[in-house]
Amino acid sequence: MKKILRLCLMALLFAGCSSGNDEAELIPEPAPQDTTKNETTEMPGTPKAKEYAAQYRVAKLFIETDGGQAVDSKEKKDYRACTIRIESDTAVWNYEGRGRVRGRGNSTWLWYPKKPYRIKLDEKASILGLDEEKDWVLLANYRDPTNLMNTFVFEMGRGLDMPYTNHTRFVEVTLNGDYIGLYQLTEQVEQGKSRVNISGKQGWLLSLDVDDGPAEAPEEEDNFWSQVYRMPVCVKSPEAEDYATPETLTEDASRALATLESAIHNNDYEALDIICDIPVMIDYLLIQEFIYNVEVAAPRSIFLFKDKGDEAKWTFGPLWDFDAGFDFDWGHMTTGHTFFSDYRETVLGTDPARHISNYNYTPSFFTDMWKSKKFVSKVKNRWKEIRPHIMAKFWPEAKTYADAAAEAMERDAKRWPIDKQPKTEINRMEKWLNSRVVYMDNIVNGYPL
Repeated sequence: MKKILRLCLMALLFAGCSSGNDEAELIPEPAPQDTTKNETTEMPGTPKAKEYAAQYRVAKLFIETDGGQAVDSKEKKDYRACTIRIESDTAVWNYEGRGRVRGRGNSTWLWYPKKPYRIKLDEKASILGLDEEKDWVLLANYRDPTNLMNTFVFEMGRGLDMPYTNHTRFVEVTLNGDYIGLYQLTEQVEQGKSRVNISGKQGWLLSLDVDDGPAEAPEEEDNFWSQVYRMPVCVKSPEAEDYATPETLTEDASRALATLESAIHNNDYEALDIICDIPVMIDYLLIQEFIYNVEVAAPRSIFLFKDKGDEAKWTFGPLWDFDAGFDFDWGHMTTGHTFFSDYRETVLGTDPARHISNYNYTPSFFTDMWKSKKFVSKVKNRWKEIRPHIMAKFWPEAKTYADAAAEAMERDAKRWPIDKQPKTEINRMEKWLNSRVVYMDNIVNGYPL
């Protein structure tokens, strides 16, 4: 109840760093996970499959829980044992195995009829051409009438070569014989060889998130308030049982994060450059501002990681959770699907250092570096590099997923009827993005030096 009240209060408010070159390769070679994406082995009876490379095609995913148990909880203790089967037009991607399934998410689990899920396989496996692992996520995207918001940001991050950016695989899910619609299958954000590849015992993967922080989850032992900016932080890795001294886990994480906080608080570019991957930080913050992701203001779903060793740098990411961007109408957050009304708003601000923004309470952790002329100069130069690729490369890549999933989107819309049509909303999204690019030029060019 406390969490719901806090979310409603927020609704009212909403309504009123890798070493090396500073320039990332904009369009990298495909990551190892995608080496099979041009596989052309189709199953019989699927002529549509020939039109798209394998990664864009919609597979069918079947979950059968033991005894037909309902998946009605997101608690870890309520995982349901199940059999998971995947049918793909790419024959080598077919899969069947045992695992467990439960709900996931916060507002997405509480408010909406179409539920998101988390799958944990009994044995690591490659799913739909992605690197093998046990943990997978099924994003319902019920609030998002385009089904593309996360996909677009993932493709933007991948195009900018941001580390450990998630992939998209669309699947139509049947749970215990009930067709429950189109889902986005992607990796769980976690430490792992094929995920955030840092030490599981000495690296740090942290989440800045009010829902997982000490105020909303006081019963947990893996969260704390950050020392400098008083942000809610949850330790995602290492887990206490893997840490050398479990009793000091949060204290050590807090001290480690405080070094990054202090450098930002002092807006000391040289000091920050030693401990943080600044180019990735800039890309990360530009993406958040570009799509007007108000989760930054909470904060929610903001990840940071650092590997073991004194020379390892703090890095922003992976990118996660973007159905609160794109000018979402928070006035109807529990029932609405309204986006794209206005492209002229900011989260970080037109003058971030002074919090000149629609969200003037955004933590200064994300804005204090705008007090550094060198940092702002880097931001301006990087935006000039990114801008030409947004609608020429990143959007067309995301749009291909939508084109390949058009029929599945129609079936999903019949299963979960809302007051929006996917094709219309995708067109509105494209128009909004085009307008947003122009508006961002004005924002970035106007940042005070």
